[in-house]
Amino acid sequence: MKVSSRGEVDPFIVMDVMAAAARAEAEGRRIIHMEVGQPGTPAPAAARAALARAMETGPLGYTVGLGLPELRARIAQLYADWYGVDLNPDRIVITPGSSGGFTLAFTSLFDAGARVGIGMPGYPSYKAILTALDLEPVKIETTVENRLQPVPADLPPDLDGLLVASPANPSGTMLDRDALAALIGAAQGQGAAFISDEIYHGVEYERKAVTALEITDDTYVINSFSKYFSMTGWRVGWMVVPEDHIRRVERLVQNLFICAPHASQVVALAALDATDELEVNMAVYRRNRALMMEGLPKAGFTKIAPPDGAFYVYADVSELTDDSRAFAAEILEKAGVAVTPGLDFDPARGAGTLRFSYARATEDIEEGLDRLTRFMAARAR
Repeated sequence: MKVSSRGEVDPFIVMDVMAAAARAEAEGRRIIHMEVGQPGTPAPAAARAALARAMETGPLGYTVGLGLPELRARIAQLYADWYGVDLNPDRIVITPGSSGGFTLAFTSLFDAGARVGIGMPGYPSYKAILTALDLEPVKIETTVENRLQPVPADLPPDLDGLLVASPANPSGTMLDRDALAALIGAAQGQGAAFISDEIYHGVEYERKAVTALEITDDTYVINSFSKYFSMTGWRVGWMVVPEDHIRRVERLVQNLFICAPHASQVVALAALDATDELEVNMAVYRRNRALMMEGLPKAGFTKIAPPDGAFYVYADVSELTDDSRAFAAEILEKAGVAVTPGLDFDPARGAGTLRFSYARATEDIEEGLDRLTRFMAARAR
């Protein structure tokens, strides 16, 4: 059977790490998970209870393509509460996770062959989805001096689009308002569409993240209930589009997805009001972040980018290895700690980096740091 070249995308290495960790656990080993970027907590209790009630009161069938109107209205209120942005709920599209949002955004904005800039290091699925859609991912190499975020001087002159994440994965660094506005202006100045990945908004530590909607309406903003709202497996997110793009995106949703899962939308609506429980989760992340910033250098991982948001630490380990995938496998085998090789995020320089996630329980983070310290001490002997 003939196959399409669109399927020839790179593997998502962290999923391979998860599989190796699962095999170790099946053999009876206790593995500390610092590889996967998902909270160790479930969806908020009130949200799960809302779904239980909904399941008893009626069928959960198709919703309208753009999503439950009450959920879209409540998300618009979130923008007023978090950013002071007056957002028309009609511009909000409920998506099957942020991944569905990227597929919709890329399909709506770009024809085959379009060049879309993405920062390196960056979330690997950007590149894979662009490639699968016959688009050209243009890798923009960022620098430590710019905190691993792109700046206007980094942009090539012939982009059709620019995708920026703040807070970023894997670095956790954020763009302030001026830096974000400069990138938006640079993209718009060359006629490129601007897409803002804001999936880690809400998971911030010292200052609030800036949404692109504070600067312009001429943007696509993608977010999700996966991270701050602790709902990775529910596969529900949202996208904000310009008003004159609503109908074109709606047509794509109707044909590509029909709608996001009704059950997940019910949970999402209730999760938006579960602030107290969600802030308890944030207290855990703050504690874990402090532990990581103290414990990783003590273990021997000294070149790290302090994260402004998200729940990752990105470490330069080039003095320790030139093969981060083999190094991660060694750490898993000898220390029982699963970490992600930087090759996932930066094929050119990722052989010398690792990403550590601290989204799990504090007890796991403490044990993981202790194991890493003992592993590195034994490795140095």
